[in-house]
Amino acid sequence: MQNNNKLQTLKGFRDFLPEDALKRQWLKDKLCRIFEKWGYDPLETPTLEPLELFAGQIGEDEKLFFKFEDQGGRKVALRYDQTVPTCRVVGQYAQQLIMPFKRYQIQPAFRAEKPQKGRYREFLQADADIFGVESPYADAETIALSLDIYRSLGFPKAKVFINDRELLKEIPYKAIVAIDKLKKIGEGGVLEEMETKGIEPEEAKKYLEVAQKLQPNETIKIILNYLEKSGFDKDWFEFSPTLARSFSYSTGPIWEVEIPGFTSGSVLGGERYDKLIENVAGVRIAGTGFAIGFDRTLEAAEEFGLVPKMTTNTQVLVTVFSPDLFNNSLDLAGKLRKAEINTELYPDPNVKLDKQLKYANRKGIPYVVIVGEEESKQNRVTLKDMRTGEQKLVSLEEVIKAI
Repeated sequence: MQNNNKLQTLKGFRDFLPEDALKRQWLKDKLCRIFEKWGYDPLETPTLEPLELFAGQIGEDEKLFFKFEDQGGRKVALRYDQTVPTCRVVGQYAQQLIMPFKRYQIQPAFRAEKPQKGRYREFLQADADIFGVESPYADAETIALSLDIYRSLGFPKAKVFINDRELLKEIPYKAIVAIDKLKKIGEGGVLEEMETKGIEPEEAKKYLEVAQKLQPNETIKIILNYLEKSGFDKDWFEFSPTLARSFSYSTGPIWEVEIPGFTSGSVLGGERYDKLIENVAGVRIAGTGFAIGFDRTLEAAEEFGLVPKMTTNTQVLVTVFSPDLFNNSLDLAGKLRKAEINTELYPDPNVKLDKQLKYANRKGIPYVVIVGEEESKQNRVTLKDMRTGEQKLVSLEEVIKAI
């Protein structure tokens, strides 16, 4: 019996057709360049990890794991984030890695949360971290890198909010989780959430007041000075005493980046996590770094008009005037590719030229090359600019120069 149900993506998962995929590739390429400019090298980890790797490390969000038993009866989970797997790598290869170890990673993460605007069950994360350095100057560097990303992408302003979990150590974790939501739910919402978690009203009020009255410690002062000396205006960074971050593995500085004028929330979050590698791999190695909200960053870049309009990577379409002249077009396409020009050769020599031109126009290919009988005799081609409609008879060298 034939199944007439239309095949569709699962809820919370997405396909990216070329136009959207090109935008994402643009951002990935930009991020890689920025990370490498700061001296970070790439790392990749498996999509599937033992469930025990994540268990007990994430905090209250463990209910969002994609977990199951594999065919061998092993309990496994899809990558929830990139920090924990990277800590496994650092512990596993501690004798091979050169410390300080600076890495960046751009891979999908998976969370079984309710799909909604801006929240997906599979999403791309871009992380950067420094391992093997306990100094607050490592935190300061990664925070400066956090801001440089948005400055380099062309945003007129970004702002990082910074706190230190050391300042919050007298506050229980379940209260920290509530305080972290202060911007979203307000004081009343924070107090109510603490009470639902078993904290007495007077205690809840005290914890919130303690957080609101915190002052920068020496670590925060070092970070703020580092950012100022790195050329960031003072309105790009701020000490935020109620910033808490809900990850249970945070041990030191914590930070989040927001884009003024962008209303979908923070675009980046980071923290120091000096005990996580020891918890995961039994080796004490310090770590600090951040994860970029890739989708939110791309959304913000589009809102600010920073993403170039792209419909295709192809720079030029080489048409086929007739089946007899196919080899001429094939030869020309090869020469253009040799010149590092993204070149598409129309794949069917029996299709009329008019249809080939319409194809180029629909796809947004900026240039078309026509190799007709007369052009072949003169060892020249017709180059047409599809954006202006202008066309002229030129040599191969002129084609390369024009494109």
